Amino acid sequence: MIAFFAVLPVQAAPDESPRAADTPADPVIERALRANAEKDWARSQSILRDALLKDARNADYHNLYAYAIRKGEKPNLDLVFKHYNEALRINPKHRGAHEYIGEAYLMVGNVGKAKEHLGQLDKLCFFSCAEYADLKKSISEYEKTGKR
Repeated sequence: MIAFFAVLPVQAAPDESPRAADTPADPVIERALRANAEKDWARSQSILRDALLKDARNADYHNLYAYAIRKGEKPNLDLVFKHYNEALRINPKHRGAHEYIGEAYLMVGNVGKAKEHLGQLDKLCFFSCAEYADLKKSISEYEKTGKR
């Protein structure tokens, strides 16, 4: 017996990537990602801070802004948590924000909160997703070494 499998296109949810295949790129996201790739955290923060002044309801902007702060020199963790939480308030299913806030919780030694966000990712990802795998790995490494 021969089995046929229909291959259906899978459309990415808005929080899975900066853009879906059928929508134009967000120039703010593109510029911030370029700055991040160059580890120019100050430039990324500036781009995203300006964007948030114009569009404070954009969960991706809050998520990437918090990420750039967290990765930068001497991160202000209060600001990091504020923006990750705002991203999750706007979009409770934002997988990137769940992963990154979990990593931020590891920075302050709160493994329990990191695991809560891992649990949220487990519910959001039908089958495992990169965000779940990355946070799980970070938690495992933290538990082995005591640091991220």
